[in-house]
Amino acid sequence: MKRSLGSGSKITHNVLPYQTPRLRDHYTLGKKLGQGQFGTTYQCKEKATGIEYACKSIPKRKLLCKEDYEDVWREIQIMHHLSEHPTVVRIKGTYEDNLFVHLVMELCAGGELFDRIIQRGHYTERKAAQLMKTIAGVVEACHSLGVMHRDFKPENFLFDTPDEDAKLKATDFGLSVFYKPGQYLSEVVGSPYYVAPEVLHKHYGPEADVWSAGVILYILLSGVPPFWAETDNGIFKQILNGKVDLVSEPWPQISDSAKDLVRKMLERDPKKRISAHQVLCHPWIVDDNVAPDKPLGSAVLSRLKQFSAMNKLKKMALRVIAERLSEEEIGGLRQLFKMIDTDNSGTITFEELEKGLRKVGSEMMEADIMALMAAADVDNSGTIDYGEFLAATLHLNKMEREENLLAAFAFFDKDGSGYITIDELQQACKDFGLADAHLEDMIKEIDTDNDGRIDYGEFATMMRKGNQGLGARTMRGNLNFNLADALEGKKVAGEGETDS
Repeated sequence: MKRSLGSGSKITHNVLPYQTPRLRDHYTLGKKLGQGQFGTTYQCKEKATGIEYACKSIPKRKLLCKEDYEDVWREIQIMHHLSEHPTVVRIKGTYEDNLFVHLVMELCAGGELFDRIIQRGHYTERKAAQLMKTIAGVVEACHSLGVMHRDFKPENFLFDTPDEDAKLKATDFGLSVFYKPGQYLSEVVGSPYYVAPEVLHKHYGPEADVWSAGVILYILLSGVPPFWAETDNGIFKQILNGKVDLVSEPWPQISDSAKDLVRKMLERDPKKRISAHQVLCHPWIVDDNVAPDKPLGSAVLSRLKQFSAMNKLKKMALRVIAERLSEEEIGGLRQLFKMIDTDNSGTITFEELEKGLRKVGSEMMEADIMALMAAADVDNSGTIDYGEFLAATLHLNKMEREENLLAAFAFFDKDGSGYITIDELQQACKDFGLADAHLEDMIKEIDTDNDGRIDYGEFATMMRKGNQGLGARTMRGNLNFNLADALEGKKVAGEGETDS
């Protein structure tokens, strides 16, 4: 949830350059499907036909500057631009009133990529190859139409129906941009595990999308990301300097052809990296016999479960803590924000952050400031707004203030028993619009005394250490490690939840 600075000029722009009918004249809004930083997605039904769609509603009070309005307009344009592609979520219509912009789009009721794999209980290299064929097809479609997605990750791929033969579709074009061949971008955006090294170097083109797809492939095959550390900054250092481990378990069991494709997609030099079209022509994708039809190990599945579900409690807790900060507590932060936001736009750019930190005597390296920026910019807009600034300060201090941890624990422990139970977690997931699948696994990983519930000590350890008690080894130099099972926060810019 963002906070408004409460001052500055009120923006009265419209996102759309034309008047629209009222959404509710044509659609009935139903249950909430997801909550993102900018918008909430609901199920909705078209009154004239009875057909169900998804409606992403963006409150205009969250659009703090002209650029925010332009970002939403660009997202709408890009969705229309790509909408005829069979593996892209189709936009149906856009509506705007004084308070909201509504994007009505195809309903994908089959869940996220990881969740489907986990429900299956097993999957094979051949299945992973089929999924990668779809993902690489979307990357190629974007690039052929002059669009860079900039945020490919498993949460942004949804199945259109719950059926066995459901189609995988790409969604969430909130970070996407139009680009011209040969043009390089410098804005640092994306999600920590999936961001390409050249993005962190602030000089990148469409090849960065292929890298992100390569990270998805690595996770599909092994259950863990290729670059990992306990902090976002640590992840970025690994991306910039680490080696891709194709030696540890389960890689000895994976075909040479799959490993060849992973190497080519995770080529550090974007000029040498394979293109999306070349991915689609790779033997592992093209030839059914090259991708074996034997199940990948159960360890891969359990890792995927933890990777996709482990951070839900943390995401919710962070929001609870950010919401409870009083005006007294944040007065100093408000002043700091205003000091850094030199043009009074209500948002902080990378340049403003760098200058501001120098002004207060910080000697942080540029890479660390970049990591701070990326960790703070939860809606991936490329700038930090006031609410993000508060939440990031909290996040980067590892939430170690006892009273905040106690308050967050009390929020989940509704009956005051001193324990968070699975029922209480299910209710919290419901309140936050999060899918509550695999909460048993999540509790199991945090519950170090195995009593089936989470006490305050276990909760505080999980919040402070990310992977404490979960058997994860920290990477030190040599990347031939067998990463144990749990991984914190999927998103730097974690909307937290998927927006469609």
